Amino acid sequence: MRILPREEKFFAMFEEMGQMLIEGADLLNKLLADVEQAPVLAGEIKALEHRADNLTHGIITKLNQTFITPFDREDIHLLSTRLDDVLDLIDATAMRIVVYNIRMLGPGTRQLGEILASQVEEIAKALALLNRRNGVLKHCIEINRLEDDADRIARASIGMLFEKEENPIRLIKQKELYEVLELATDKCEDVANVIETIVLKAA
Repeated sequence: MRILPREEKFFAMFEEMGQMLIEGADLLNKLLADVEQAPVLAGEIKALEHRADNLTHGIITKLNQTFITPFDREDIHLLSTRLDDVLDLIDATAMRIVVYNIRMLGPGTRQLGEILASQVEEIAKALALLNRRNGVLKHCIEINRLEDDADRIARASIGMLFEKEENPIRLIKQKELYEVLELATDKCEDVANVIETIVLKAA
């Protein structure tokens, strides 16, 4: 069963965005595993972010050109912008590592990156099922659970940072890195909330 009469292009565009999120999170985790490669990998993430911006613009353009949409117009617009927010923050994380010349990551950084990668995998799965009633909400629930884990890890990592880091410049840089990564996981939860709203409206 389908949520509403199918508009193939919107669903395909959202699935494409989901795959871009997976690609971006994979690149970020490669960067976190080897910060020496940060300039190159951050450049690849930036190029991907530009592609995502173009896709988001394409979704909004199509929205303005479409008389009957597969679900509420405001939800299409909101979902596209929330998805773009996640990739923007993946890019922001990579850029901070390059600009701040961070050579050593604090404990918890790679864990947050791995959680983010798991979240975007769940987002992509949910987007692939968006044209059906069944199977979507379990992915939203998992995204929210992962965000709770990210909150816990970020809080503990920042607490440890203030306890052990004696260099104030390194402290500021690493604290901001934790906060941007944690915000990216928050934005994944925002995506899950929009998807859940779309599904529940059609129930």
